[in-house]
Amino acid sequence: MRELTEAPRAVLIDIEGTVGSIRFVKDVLFPYARRRLRDYVLENADRPDVEHQLAAVAAEAGIGKDLGALADQLERWSDEDRKATPLKALQGMIWARGYASGELIAHLYEDAVRALHRWSERGLPVHVYSSGSIAAQRLYFRHTGSGDLSALLAGHFDTTTGPKQDAQSYRRIAYAIRIPAAQLMFFSDAAAELVAAQEARLCCVQVIRDDQQRWNGPSIRSFDELAF
Repeated sequence: MRELTEAPRAVLIDIEGTVGSIRFVKDVLFPYARRRLRDYVLENADRPDVEHQLAAVAAEAGIGKDLGALADQLERWSDEDRKATPLKALQGMIWARGYASGELIAHLYEDAVRALHRWSERGLPVHVYSSGSIAAQRLYFRHTGSGDLSALLAGHFDTTTGPKQDAQSYRRIAYAIRIPAAQLMFFSDAAAELVAAQEARLCCVQVIRDDQQRWNGPSIRSFDELAF
């Protein structure tokens, strides 16, 4: 890995496969929401927040507002692992119940937990950018195996900012937090995301947890490797 000794002014982190296990997301969170998706839609369709997301499903899919058809569409998107914003929002609502009941406890790698504490102690702002909704992100960090870590985070971004493989999304994030892109360090396991962020002039580091596709830039296997 190229030596990374100069501390950035802010950090941007991915969740899935970067600070938390992709297996927890794929094998626990997604199936938990998938099993409950249809019943949740049918039982809560009259709630304003749910109604808003269902209207977004209808608009994005080009279908009517029949609840059965909307539930069918959401289940298809879930099975396809589509990064559809209304699906992510509804998944977050379902996960909220699971976290509140204690059925769900979010996974974070121990080196990531240490890094979050270390950066917080040094006054380094840490922002999250994930395909999961902002509400789901907050739940994730509030209910971890290491306790409530939400106070260690400065802000959150999701797909309402733009796709994670689009350089413009990272430009918007740098602008939103008022940090020059070159002084914002992005950590992700996904090569395509890193390439997009690098195009936006962010300093990018790949976090290697599994046998994912590598990119040509700096990489680490643990946040403990960082010099700053």
